[in-house]
Amino acid sequence: MHDNSRLVEARIQRFYRERVVGAAHARHVPLAIAAYTVPGEPVPFAEAVTQQFEPFEPGTLWGRPWGTTWFRVSGTIPEDWSKHDGAIELSVDLGFTGAGPGFQAEGLVHTTEGRILKALEPLNGHVRLDGKPGDDVELLIEAASNPNIGGEWSFQPTPLGDLETAGDEPLYRFGHARIVQVHSDAWELERDMWTLLGLLGTLPAESARRATILRTLERAVDVLDPHDVRGTAAAGREVLGDALDRPAVPTAHRVVAVGHAHIDSAWLWPVRETIRKCARTFSNVLDLMDEDPDFVFACSSAQQYEWMRLYYPELFERIRERVAEGRFVPVGGMWVESDTNLPGGEAMARQFVHGKGFFLREFGVEPREVWLPDSFGYSAAMPQIVKAAGSEFFLTQKASWNETNVMPHHSFLWEGIDGSRVFTHFPPVDTYNSDLSAVDLDRAERQYAEKGVSDLSLVPFGYGDGGGGPTREMLATAHRKEDLEGSPRVRLDTPTAFFEEARDTLPNPPVWSGEIYLEFHRGTYTSQARTKRGNRRSEHLLREAELWAATAAVRTGAEYPADALRSVWETVLLQQFHDILPGSSIAWVHQQAEREYARVAIELEQLIASSIGALAGEGDTELVFNASPFPVHGAPALGAAPSTDGRGVRVSADGDRFVFEGSRVRAEFDAAGLLVSLVDLVSGRESVAPGEPGNLLQLFRDTPNQWDAWDIDAAYSRVGTDLVEVERIGVVSTSAGEALEIVRTFGGSRVRQVVTLDDESGALLFESTVDWHERQKLLKLAFGFDVHADRASYEVQFGHVHRATHANTSWDVARFETSAHRWVHVGEPGFGVAVANDSTYGHDITRHTREGGGTTTVVRESLLRAPLFPDPGADQGEHVLRTAVRIGVDALGAAEQGYRLNLPVRAVRGSAPVEPLVTVDDPAVVVEAVKLAEDGSGDVVVRLYEATGGRSTARLTPGFPAGAAVRTDLLERPLATQPEDPTLLRLRPFEIVTVRIPRA
Repeated sequence: MHDNSRLVEARIQRFYRERVVGAAHARHVPLAIAAYTVPGEPVPFAEAVTQQFEPFEPGTLWGRPWGTTWFRVSGTIPEDWSKHDGAIELSVDLGFTGAGPGFQAEGLVHTTEGRILKALEPLNGHVRLDGKPGDDVELLIEAASNPNIGGEWSFQPTPLGDLETAGDEPLYRFGHARIVQVHSDAWELERDMWTLLGLLGTLPAESARRATILRTLERAVDVLDPHDVRGTAAAGREVLGDALDRPAVPTAHRVVAVGHAHIDSAWLWPVRETIRKCARTFSNVLDLMDEDPDFVFACSSAQQYEWMRLYYPELFERIRERVAEGRFVPVGGMWVESDTNLPGGEAMARQFVHGKGFFLREFGVEPREVWLPDSFGYSAAMPQIVKAAGSEFFLTQKASWNETNVMPHHSFLWEGIDGSRVFTHFPPVDTYNSDLSAVDLDRAERQYAEKGVSDLSLVPFGYGDGGGGPTREMLATAHRKEDLEGSPRVRLDTPTAFFEEARDTLPNPPVWSGEIYLEFHRGTYTSQARTKRGNRRSEHLLREAELWAATAAVRTGAEYPADALRSVWETVLLQQFHDILPGSSIAWVHQQAEREYARVAIELEQLIASSIGALAGEGDTELVFNASPFPVHGAPALGAAPSTDGRGVRVSADGDRFVFEGSRVRAEFDAAGLLVSLVDLVSGRESVAPGEPGNLLQLFRDTPNQWDAWDIDAAYSRVGTDLVEVERIGVVSTSAGEALEIVRTFGGSRVRQVVTLDDESGALLFESTVDWHERQKLLKLAFGFDVHADRASYEVQFGHVHRATHANTSWDVARFETSAHRWVHVGEPGFGVAVANDSTYGHDITRHTREGGGTTTVVRESLLRAPLFPDPGADQGEHVLRTAVRIGVDALGAAEQGYRLNLPVRAVRGSAPVEPLVTVDDPAVVVEAVKLAEDGSGDVVVRLYEATGGRSTARLTPGFPAGAAVRTDLLERPLATQPEDPTLLRLRPFEIVTVRIPRA
């Protein structure tokens, strides 16, 4: 007993590693192996089983990148094995590396009849066998040879993310395929020791509990025979029982452990591989449920369930049975775990419309919690959207990645831009992939911010990102820690059970108001510009398609294309997953996204043309169809009227200056193509800061410390170049009239800008065509405005947020790159400037004092990046980006310009104007969507919001014979409480309202 405790622990650790780990496999016999290599993309079981399988030996290399190999394994359970000696299992090592589950080879095991049994993963390579001694065994394994794109997370360029460049060299060396018999006592011994050794690493060195565990483990090692661990395992477990049976102290933290498998719907693998990852993970989960009646698994993303319904119907029906039991729990209520910074307002709403719609339709279940552990920050519009969708709770984890500031709460009320509050939990375990280790649970207890008032937090456990899910080892750990001294108490339960209890423990929870900004991954507002442009264009085409199709259905009796619209929406919603739209996936993913957006555009343009054609009728009158919620070029909002002249203002050359002289503004560019003057002719106010021009392209070094496609580090601004040299500048003719053309070349790239002035709105329009061939560079477009703005307004879903232009606090400093939707606005009392865009999300807005006095507010758009990982070819090639600058406007004027730029009018020939389907008599109340009801009833559904951040009253008037309108939630279900007149809108700041109007 005089041994040094450090040496005692070292002895125990070595004994555990070398003698106990692996001792459970008491017996094993090899299986015969045959293989069929699929020549192209994966094939289903029914096709694979008919192919010619060739003999295959362990130790053989197999699996080109992204390939599929089907293995047939066969043999006989030895006659002399008794099932009483331990469970009989299949054990397979496909050649697993140290990369961990989800980032390498994986397999899915089928019976010869095609029934899925379970997956094979690096840390989960067994399958239970139902046979008895003497029975033959024959199984088929669909093995995926996915490359480990992340490597050692060195963020080096790799060709493996593109099928065309990945090569054909095999990646894996097959280890073994065996029938094994598991020694129960030896297996349980390993879990006992793992649990107690974990506690040794977290308990204080001087604690009595630690000393007790150490000496108990020492005695157990003395009892265990190193040459016969299996034979002495029961005796060793008996010794350890004393330490494992001691209950937790009354004040111990409590955790609700929820089985989980974060499966990125695409990331370092394509969507087609995600479908197979879901099947593998879900089969693991179903197998565990057969073994452990306490096991509960939470799974988000209706899209992933839909894939199972389409591609693995038998597996889906087994999932349906467990959902009915309440053990396989749909959570989140969204189509996918989407990004929340970049999707538009209506798209964010449709994540819930389609997600909850699926869960209600297929399972009769409506998730109450929103489940977004890994998205890259959370929009301040989310609390209201969550509540409007009928949800009550919100869970996130990602803010634990903050570089600078620590979120001050773990269980709290999150308040949105309209004042809505939703009960939110931010698990203090700081991971959504826990294995329930002592380290994880200790972290949860230590960090829980609400301790002393509440003692309850949630721990999502299971291998994730690439899937895999919980394992039997994790469940064994959970049961050992249900009531164990030195550990938080662990309870297996559902997310809803946790949230209800957590809310009850905090009668007066703290409040966090506004966005949950992630101080990390700021580059995701800009990376993969084509994907972002595809999203923006798809959102607005969908708005047009629904509006004109609904109008045509009501006005002409045309058939409303509900199925086509639903299919397109689900495609767009999938692409808003938090590693697709943010631009942080491999090349394959973004190439596929661009193909999907191109297909979506063709389908929607056809739907729009058909609807507009039906509405316009036959005739020679030139009509302008305006899908914007604001009048444009003589056309009413949401309607069509004869065209007015919308041509731009002529450009005059005045020496080395180029001047646009409109009725509302005068703009002047110098010989370098820089905007040196922009005057509001109504007030005479100059908006360009002296000596700090606009239309300044700036090129910065962009080499973040890590996470290339994800991050922009603050140090980028230290090394930059103003691109002021011009190759050509002059006046050109365009379809919109005369324009100023500016051409610049730099590095291997070229920018051609075409500048016009829209006289109706007074907006200065910049169309920048960039042939981009830089690497690890960041291109920004800057405007220096003579405006004293201590904060800027940025559009988010259904409104806008204010962010500081100064750096008073560490929170302000960390927010150096931010996202916006269609516009940003800076102003001072009586005068403001809007900068709108058609596909740009990343911005930074700062202010400084000029020499001699006066303040400049600099608005910069982040146009393009060129990260090398995970897609070494990210953003190379041509891009077209549009920016509008409009002066003398408030935030509502900025919103109008955002819609105007993103919803250009459509000119067609027809017979007569088209009256809007609905009208609103206050421009502050903006119509975001007009459609027919999801249930096929033919009712007209209108979604509106208050856009100024003030209180507004408006009348919604149907332009058709209408029945009694009702207010609904986002899912178009009547609200329990109805106003006396649902079409009289008395709205609080940024309030969202959905009105359902039957046709009379």
